[in-house]
Amino acid sequence: MTLYNDVVPFTAHYTPADLPPTIPRVPDSPRYLTPYVNAARRHGGGFESLLWASQQTQAARFGALVQLASPKGQSVLDVGCGRADFLDYCIATGVPPADYVGIEAVPALADAAEAKRLANVTIKRADFVQHPLSMFVAADVIVFSGSLNTLDPTSFYATIRRAFDATASVLAFNFLCSPGLAAAEFLHWHRVTDVLTFARSLSDDVTSLTDYLDGDATVAMRKP
Repeated sequence: MTLYNDVVPFTAHYTPADLPPTIPRVPDSPRYLTPYVNAARRHGGGFESLLWASQQTQAARFGALVQLASPKGQSVLDVGCGRADFLDYCIATGVPPADYVGIEAVPALADAAEAKRLANVTIKRADFVQHPLSMFVAADVIVFSGSLNTLDPTSFYATIRRAFDATASVLAFNFLCSPGLAAAEFLHWHRVTDVLTFARSLSDDVTSLTDYLDGDATVAMRKP
């Protein structure tokens, strides 16, 4: 599950016909998944169901993750993987992982990831919030790109803690760091200082990037 949090200055984030700021609940769908479930009903496994504003801003986030997490030749877990576009990015930019596991809760997006039929790829259909043990796959590197931004603060920090427990080496994740970019009621933002303070309570090796896209931040936490 990737997130509609791309922001281009002075450009509308969405059109009301496509994605209103207040999203109606889908029966039996957790609140944090509802925007994706609604989008997938309209767009199936297409790029629009990822709810990114553009492929360019999606790639900017991927670039920050690659810079901090160094996935080349590693076992990578992509949590909320959508269509496994992060893997495509890694391959296209010459930093392919040795193997890749994606976790995705929206069936249409999981179908799209599986349909790529890439080598050394496993797609797990799971809700990582309700089932955090799904993240324990012995991955060297765990990444989240956008998939934390519909979580309330309690779930956000709990997920980071469990993911850091689950990784063998590195956890890298991005998040909204500006209230202006989280205008829709289903989006949540966090101060970079707060997130870094939390990350440093778990790891002695924490790095971050905030210069790749206005209003977005990426943090990496390493184990000894």
